[in-house]
Amino acid sequence: MEDAEENSMFETSHVLGALLASSPLLARAWDRCAAATAMGAASSGFLHSGGDVDGGTVYVAFSGVQAALSVAGAAAVASGADVFAPVELRGDAAGARVFPQLAAAEPDAGAGDGDSVAVQALALRCFVKLCGSPEFQMLLNQIKGKEVVFTGHSLGGAIAALAALHYLCISSSSQASAPVPPVLCVTFGSPLLGNEALSRAILRERWGGSFCHVVSQHDVVPRLLFCPLDAVPVRVIVGMQLQQRLGCTRHACAVSVRVTESEQEALRQLVQAHIRSVAMEQKLAAPETRGGSPYRPFGTYVLCSLDGAACVDSLTAAVQMLYATFAARCVPGSVTSLEAAHSCYGDLVLKMPQQLLFKRRPNSIDAPVMVFNSNYDAGISLALEASGIHREATEGTTARHWLKASKRAGRSPSLNCAGLAMRLGKITPSRAQIEWYKASFDADMGYYDAFKLQRSTKKFHHANMCRHKLAQFWDGVLSMLDNSQLPHDFHRRAKWVNAARFYQLLVEPLDIADYHRNNLHKTRGSYISHGRERRYELFDKWWKERDALAGMGDASTTANRLRSKYAGLTQDPCFWARVEEARELTERAKVEHDVASLAMKLGSLREFERYSGELVESKEVSIDVLAPQSSYTLWVVEWKELKLKDEIRTALLFQI
Repeated sequence: MEDAEENSMFETSHVLGALLASSPLLARAWDRCAAATAMGAASSGFLHSGGDVDGGTVYVAFSGVQAALSVAGAAAVASGADVFAPVELRGDAAGARVFPQLAAAEPDAGAGDGDSVAVQALALRCFVKLCGSPEFQMLLNQIKGKEVVFTGHSLGGAIAALAALHYLCISSSSQASAPVPPVLCVTFGSPLLGNEALSRAILRERWGGSFCHVVSQHDVVPRLLFCPLDAVPVRVIVGMQLQQRLGCTRHACAVSVRVTESEQEALRQLVQAHIRSVAMEQKLAAPETRGGSPYRPFGTYVLCSLDGAACVDSLTAAVQMLYATFAARCVPGSVTSLEAAHSCYGDLVLKMPQQLLFKRRPNSIDAPVMVFNSNYDAGISLALEASGIHREATEGTTARHWLKASKRAGRSPSLNCAGLAMRLGKITPSRAQIEWYKASFDADMGYYDAFKLQRSTKKFHHANMCRHKLAQFWDGVLSMLDNSQLPHDFHRRAKWVNAARFYQLLVEPLDIADYHRNNLHKTRGSYISHGRERRYELFDKWWKERDALAGMGDASTTANRLRSKYAGLTQDPCFWARVEEARELTERAKVEHDVASLAMKLGSLREFERYSGELVESKEVSIDVLAPQSSYTLWVVEWKELKLKDEIRTALLFQI
């Protein structure tokens, strides 16, 4: 079965790597990185290159020199836990202001840890300072609406990634219904930036494709933060960053940047041991309670060697390939020292296109002929070779297994979408069952109140079971979307937006009824602010984006879509939650003696009367809303009595 599946698959890691290596993108990005590094502390921290000579694309390169200098004085005694400790954005005022969507991301307890989004302290501190400068704010205004490539080397790459995240945050918040702007972040030898919660948040926002991390085979810096933070030698990262500046300029530096051979070997052993322990885990989680590092990768990793490049966008495979490529022995002609491996990107981006043109035959005369079972198996071999793992390497067998496993786990998004469509058809009977349940109570009290009061026990249990089945299906859809297993425009495809909307309008009233039947509104608070499932909030967003993209967002257009009969489903999915709040407010107003408080309550009730009246008049509600014993009909009666009582009270006050 597994062999048959592989025969129908195609390995694209080496193809994408070759395409990227042969394009001018990496060379142009590296040129800007080298220029920004050469400017060092004398610059504002970034270098802005206009798009006149780059096909309209704007390059913004960031230097890590200032970040290195900020801790250089204490590098000899500081520990990694002091300098690279992750900072939760939610608890950091500056971080929450600069990255509002990431700071507001709810911890995902279902993913295993429930941590909030956290990023590297040193990079965050440097970027927040940079973000507050007039020069950077001016840059943001200049690049708005343009194709932008943020780039940086080493610590500058971490700052570039934060800059890209900030740009995506402000772009998506200012244009909620607009597509993600054309942004790409290319980093070279950048250290890990954030924890697993950051990776999940980026996947949820569908920003993963905007990040490309170029890593050479034996560069220790991108792998160093897999180690426990208290074991990370700060001096090494700082030294190699400053060494880059010395390589570009003639200025002397008071900080010792040279790393001895014994230190290099000790560091290799440290990194190899800890990244191996992370790689051997089948999921990306290494809790700090076991002494591991909280940092995990995100985006696409481009693993480079003298033989080419391979792209990996599965985060599990990225960790595993970072280990396998680092552990593979050095081949003749490759760099050996840590400093050389960290500074070799300029040579790599120049030599990789040449290697593609003059690449040796896969089966040379001296080498034994390899027989591949399929094109997919041959593609795996090419990807491993391009990343620097040759077939005689001991890591080759394990790396081959990892690549195959990640490919099977991450099937083509289009195939996943097709499979999802078949599953949607299979759960249609559950949806039809709830529609039948609704119709059976339309003439009496409506299905909302029938479900809340559990009328007709057999019907109730059947409808409740269908409700849970549908919720499980749609939560699975969102989980696949969060993990980039579905097409990037899935949330804009009419079929799925309409299906999600129909599900929401049909089933959310039952969730509201369940919430109030169990008195959760008294213990947790309002359903709208404290009880809604994440899926409903996302479906609301999808529907609003659909209206905006279709040009139906303005009131004048909506007014032209008048109905001739009542809607099949009430068009406000939270209508019944608003009715419940209105009924509670009405009861409190009946016993309210404070004049000012009573006036506020009556004002809120009049506002709901206006809102609900407009929905009924425009026939945007289902007929069950007007059923004789529905909560809305009962509220209308209660509200009339309260208004009459208030009018009598007001008349008596005037007489007095």
